[in-house]
Amino acid sequence: MKQTLFTLIVITLLSCNKDAGNIDISNPTENTPNILLIIADDLGKDAINGFSEGNIKPTTPNIDAVRNSGLSFTNFWSYPTCSPTRASILTGKYGYRTGVKWASDELGLSETVLQKYINDQTNNKYSTAIVGKWHLSGNSSTFNPEILGIDYYAGLIRGEAQSYYNWLLTEDGTSNIVTEYATTKFTNLATDWINQQDKPWFLWLAYNAPHTPFHVPPSEMHSQGFLPEFSSGMDETPYYMASIEAMDFQIGKLLENVSEEERNNTVIIFIGDNGTPNQVAQSPYTFFTAKGSLNQGGINVPMFISGKGVLRTGNDENLITSTDLFSTIAQIAGVSANEINDSKSFKSLLSQSETVRNFQYCEKDDGTNNLWTISNGGYKLLKNANGNDEFYDLNNDPYEQNNLINGTLTTTENTIKSELETELNNIRK
Repeated sequence: MKQTLFTLIVITLLSCNKDAGNIDISNPTENTPNILLIIADDLGKDAINGFSEGNIKPTTPNIDAVRNSGLSFTNFWSYPTCSPTRASILTGKYGYRTGVKWASDELGLSETVLQKYINDQTNNKYSTAIVGKWHLSGNSSTFNPEILGIDYYAGLIRGEAQSYYNWLLTEDGTSNIVTEYATTKFTNLATDWINQQDKPWFLWLAYNAPHTPFHVPPSEMHSQGFLPEFSSGMDETPYYMASIEAMDFQIGKLLENVSEEERNNTVIIFIGDNGTPNQVAQSPYTFFTAKGSLNQGGINVPMFISGKGVLRTGNDENLITSTDLFSTIAQIAGVSANEINDSKSFKSLLSQSETVRNFQYCEKDDGTNNLWTISNGGYKLLKNANGNDEFYDLNNDPYEQNNLINGTLTTTENTIKSELETELNNIRK
């Protein structure tokens, strides 16, 4: 009952500002909203409410409140693994430009990250922090992201904790073993940091949930019933769902412990960083078309935005990429530029319907497979360095079952394929 009541409060708070449409949120002198970017680790459409993919869904009232009171972007593309998605948001650049194209690739120290860019452009109007998973420094456990121009970092430098109850926390450049449940610890660190700020803030909160290892979260945080300790051979799905529910529970705790004034002045962005883990992928996705693939199940992931200045609700079908979050967040913070590096701002979509992109791009290079993909929303082309290309009609074949190249292309299909190849060459030149 308490959780249901809190969900209603969140929805009311996120949608209560009726006057936001009269404020130009690109002008930092008129409005400086807080920005909360929440990244879920390994969360595809099949594992969250609001999408038809997948039959088993977690109970997530707090994430649902963000979605229901704002926009759900149905054509949002991440990268197929976490590191390149994070690097694309941080730099506004495609992976082939930064060298971060697969999990554990390292981001160069010469890159200008989003937090530094915002403060360089707005005369340090924002306090900035990253709490949670970093995974942009290879296997290092000692790297401190603060050297890139981020005010505060605390979290998990490497990609995966051996245990959610026994893991290495790095804070202000010092690392120590922590036994507090990781999702809870990240939430507490984020809450404490927010409550210490005396100016607008931008918090990047990157949970490692629901990434493996499969485990049993504290019982009060999930609705999956009694779960024995996970061991190989068990059904992974309830453990995965429990981890998502525990994350949702902690998101609720975070919002509950931030003042009403702060919440009313906050834009909340929630995303998955890549598709669902292969062993828990649900139909219409498969083990081979989920995380790690350039298929829709690997890169077409959830993104919900609500809160301050978000005047539209429902679904938006624009072709958005994770790279675009750089310019969008920068504009929300007061930067005037609409395009930065490979990033196009979609801030305008928060208040009006229009077309932002005509194409979206993604890539994969895991050291063995080197591929690129581009889509105009209706058709999708995958180019492989080995020459085994794929071409799909997403309108009639949204889950990429029929490779049109295996048959005879119509005149229209040939024309569209050529247009996609031309645009792909323009992007990668």
